[in-house]
Amino acid sequence: MKNGERFILVQDRRGMMWDLMLYVPTVLALFAIGFKLWYGPNQSWAYVLFFMSSFFLFAGANRILSGRLMLLPGSPCALNFSREQLTLELKNGERVDLVKNLRFFPDYAGKSFGLSGMDLAGKQRQFVMHRGQFADPAAYLRLRDALSIFK
Repeated sequence: MKNGERFILVQDRRGMMWDLMLYVPTVLALFAIGFKLWYGPNQSWAYVLFFMSSFFLFAGANRILSGRLMLLPGSPCALNFSREQLTLELKNGERVDLVKNLRFFPDYAGKSFGLSGMDLAGKQRQFVMHRGQFADPAAYLRLRDALSIFK
C-alpha cells in the first residue's frame, strides 16, 4: 500500500437490509412479549423486555443511520491512511486524526472492523467500518491488511 492512500466510503444498502431483517423482528418480538407480560402476573419482567426492546431499537438505528447509510453528522465518509496516522473525514466536515493508541479490531468473518485511537485533542474515538461501505472490495482488503500492524 502506498503511503497516504485515500479511501472513499459509500452507503451500504445491502448491509442495511440485513440489519433491518435482524433488528426489526427482534425489537417487535421483545416489545410484544413485554406488552403481553404487562397485563399478566409477571409485570416486572415487562419492564426488562421494554428496556431491551428500546435498547435494541437505539442500537440498531445508530448502526443503520451512522454506519450503513452514513446519515448522521459524526459518520465517517473517507479515510486517509499513512504509517504515522489515520485521518477520518466525517459527514459534518470535521477531520479526525487518530495519532496515538491506534488499535485495529477485525471481526472473525472479515465483514467489518473497528478502529479506536486518540485524536489530536486527546479524546478517545471509536469507529466501525463495514465491507459494504467500500466501493471496491480490493480496497477493503488492502486497508484491512495494512491496518493489521495496529492489532
